[in-house]
Amino acid sequence: MADVGVMMRLARAAGMVALCAAASGAQAAPAGDAADIRAARRAQNDAMATGDVERAATFWTADVTIRRALGTGVSGMEAYKAIVQRAPIPDTALVYQRTTTDVDVSAHWPLAFETGTWSARVGGKGDDVIGGRYSAQWVKRDGRWLIRSEVFVALTCARTGCDATSVP
Repeated sequence: MADVGVMMRLARAAGMVALCAAASGAQAAPAGDAADIRAARRAQNDAMATGDVERAATFWTADVTIRRALGTGVSGMEAYKAIVQRAPIPDTALVYQRTTTDVDVSAHWPLAFETGTWSARVGGKGDDVIGGRYSAQWVKRDGRWLIRSEVFVALTCARTGCDATSVP
């Protein structure tokens, strides 16, 4: 009889778990969302590599915020555009590349979390001058994924500016 009691309690517990899951409205995130975010990141990288700041900005929300590699904060699309604007001499401009490692899409909200590595090369050629890891919060608006916030952390450096006094 003790086994029947245990079995009944387990059945009730399983029923409660199923009821809670149904009541919470849990649902899986659409499978294509992570692929869409990866494709958007590649397209933004391409825009930045060619110096097309206006196209790169189409992947940001108007109120985008970032924390730059050495810790400086930037708020808003116009401020972000100003820091990625190429130098007047293209061969001296840093060209940034982000490489997505993971994308986690929420099953509950139109939000996603991207992580990866980033690097910058002078003129987009040669060896990395600086690099590290990044994370990004994406939000889906009007059926399109946009970057609302990014955090970059510098972990590697070559050339000038690699001393601790560079960090604000």
